[in-house]
Amino acid sequence: MQVLTRRASGPNHLPWNPDGTPGDLPHHLSGAGAIVNLAGEGVADRRWTRARKDALKNSRILPTRTLATAIAACAAPPQVFLSGSAVGYYGAHGDEPVTEVTPPGDDFLGRLAVDWEQEARAAESAATRVVIVRTGLVLAADGGALAKMRVPFKLALGATLAPGTQYMPWIHVDDWTALMVWLMHTEQAAGAFNATAPTPVTNRTFTRALGRALGRPAVFYAPAFVLRAALGEMAGILLNGQRALPAHAEQLGFRFAYRTIEPALESLQL
Repeated sequence: MQVLTRRASGPNHLPWNPDGTPGDLPHHLSGAGAIVNLAGEGVADRRWTRARKDALKNSRILPTRTLATAIAACAAPPQVFLSGSAVGYYGAHGDEPVTEVTPPGDDFLGRLAVDWEQEARAAESAATRVVIVRTGLVLAADGGALAKMRVPFKLALGATLAPGTQYMPWIHVDDWTALMVWLMHTEQAAGAFNATAPTPVTNRTFTRALGRALGRPAVFYAPAFVLRAALGEMAGILLNGQRALPAHAEQLGFRFAYRTIEPALESLQL
């Protein structure tokens, strides 16, 4: 396995410049079994200024374009190209279940995901199968969103985020990893797949479950106007949600180890 990096420092590190052009990547990628592209700065890392939005877009579009162009120029193209996306593709849908056939939203994240996926699909050919992975909230003990949530919850400051009825499409990190491997090796898998557990929960349910997993009460409520004042447009990530279901993966036979939220959180031993 080789890792593409801007600062190569090991024998398995392959330097690259994700500027939208293939460079010398076709030579290195030719004959590869699979390429996995998860490039992109974190959408919730900081407030969305115009410059931040440009960074979020460029950090996704340019690396994906670089890889898709390189794949097309390979003498022996890789068999599969797994490229990241997000359930933000769907926009806000309230409690309506959404699957891979649901149209995209028209907010910033929805438009970003559409453009991102379009770049990845350019790699599709008779030789290369393209899989788009629309990931939800990945639950892991040692990073990601839970790492940010843990501190206030352990201080007994865990809060339901207004309105509390918005859905949180989550997935256990072990299931996410297993799904990626399964998509890589399942020849029938092509197109978009929701990387989310079969039972998304509302923010209120998630908050209570996390409080129980940490042994801390979660009785507070964060009003929408406070979140919007603090986060601006980015507050939409917290205030809106998607009841995203992994219909495509389940139809093709993938089996989740963690289907409900309580066992998933307990297994992480937070």
